[in-house]
Amino acid sequence: MNGMLGYYVLIGAIGLVSWLVSNQLKQKFAKYSKVQLRNGLSGREIAEKMLADNGIYDVEVISTPGQLTDHYNPKNKTVNLSEAVYNQRNAAAAAVAAHECGHAVQHAQAYSALGMRSALVPLVSVTSGMSQWLVIGGLVLAAGAGIGLGYWISVAGLIFMGFATLFSFITLPVEYDASHRALAWLKTKNMLTPEEYSGSKDALKWAARTYLVAAIGALASLLYWALQVFGSRN
Repeated sequence: MNGMLGYYVLIGAIGLVSWLVSNQLKQKFAKYSKVQLRNGLSGREIAEKMLADNGIYDVEVISTPGQLTDHYNPKNKTVNLSEAVYNQRNAAAAAVAAHECGHAVQHAQAYSALGMRSALVPLVSVTSGMSQWLVIGGLVLAAGAGIGLGYWISVAGLIFMGFATLFSFITLPVEYDASHRALAWLKTKNMLTPEEYSGSKDALKWAARTYLVAAIGALASLLYWALQVFGSRN
């Protein structure tokens, strides 16, 4: 299909931007991992203090294998910190630990966007893997047999793709808000020196940009395939 070339160009461009942002993020974290905290607190201790300061005592801070595997699990109420973040005492670790605790605070305060994202997780986990195949398969079927069943299969694929795109955009306020809560706490509690705080803020800024690129990529892909599906009717 002629549209496939355009799609590969689109995906290539988005992939390049994503790689550039991800590479910059890794460089930032490597840089700020060398900025040792004057207070001597580890990522785990930072996380536990932020939770306590927000009156949260039913969330456990645990270590998880890997790099950049940090996340908050609302199902079992755990702040999962990668081994480096959990143990180290630097500006990058402080930023990540506080950010993940920001999600725990969102959960405790019933932050609406977090609730919406959590509700979409089961649906997106099922539909995201098949959405593109439905669209392409439907277009092939429609091209061979004319407008009909193939068209509606493609439309179903677009709907599934739409859920994934919605998930990506709901993720943006969730991530930006968690970083805002983290930085506000780090600043008001005087946890970091100005240099340390600046490093933590810069690291979280680049982490947020990875989610922004992902959301833009999801929307671009959705719009592209929507043009292919609805354009095939003409």
